[in-house]
Formats: sequence, structure tokens, C-alpha cells
Amino acid sequence: MDLKRYTHADARDVRSLLLDIHDEAYADTSDEFHSRERFSYYVDRWSSREDWRCVSGWEEGGPVGYSYGSMFKPGGWWKGHRRPSDLKGSVFALSELMVVPKWRGTGRAEVIHDALLSEVEATMVSLLVETARPRVQALYERWNYVKVGETEPNDDTPTYSVMVRKL
Repeated sequence: MDLKRYTHADARDVRSLLLDIHDEAYADTSDEFHSRERFSYYVDRWSSREDWRCVSGWEEGGPVGYSYGSMFKPGGWWKGHRRPSDLKGSVFALSELMVVPKWRGTGRAEVIHDALLSEVEATMVSLLVETARPRVQALYERWNYVKVGETEPNDDTPTYSVMVRKL
């Protein structure tokens, strides 16, 4: 699999790719929460951060998936959840890891994930997983993430497991 790396400076050029992969990944989902319009807001919000980084995977002439995130500001944490007092140090917030259906279950998600984190200088990485997706949470647990709580960041969002992995 070929990997491509992007930074905040590339955000405009890679935006449509991220949205197209999202659409393919959620093609069977018709709920408002996973709509392209809503997701585009989050893509723009995250990619506007100067330390935003993204890795995409490519194989057989097409995209496999991508992962992106950025650093939390010092002391920063996920909305609606209090950072556990025993978690000290800098935190990379992994906002998205998405793989198109054709490549799910092939190990490529972990390759993309690890490629993104390979250049991160932080004490830990944290992410959110919808509690309604226990198989996804179990996948992250196999990758050494630990659930430290739950949050509902907004009134119209699902409940998420807050997960952390020390780097």
C-alpha cells in the first residue's frame, strides 16, 4: 500500500478525497449524523488547525482510507468528558480513521493509523468511538487503547467511548 501524507497546507487539495471516502464508507447509512454535509463541517474544522496531519493509503489505483488528527492544546480534552487526572502530558487527538468497505478487515486500517502516529510527538493519543460500535472499540483495544470513560459532546451526537493509548 502506498501512503501519502498531508498537512494543514494541503487541506484544501485533499478535502474532496476525504469527503468521497466518507461517502463510500457510510453509503449504507442514511442517518443525519453521518451525512456528508455534517462531516464536511468536521473536516474543515480539524484541517484548519495548523498542526493537522493526515495519512491516506492507496492500492490498486484507488484510495484505501485515511486517518487524521491534531494535537490538543495544553490541558485540552474531548468536549463533555473530564481528562483523567492520571493522564499527564501532551495528547494527539485522532479525529478520524476511515477505510472504504472493500479494504475493511485486511489490516490496512492499522497500517494507516500507525503511519499517522509515527510522526506524532506526544505522550499519548486519544480518540472517540461510538458506543454503538463495540467491534470498532474492540479493534482499538487490540491496538492497545484503553477506554477511560464516555461522553456525549453535543445534544445531537451519540454516546462515545473515550479511548487512550500511550505513545
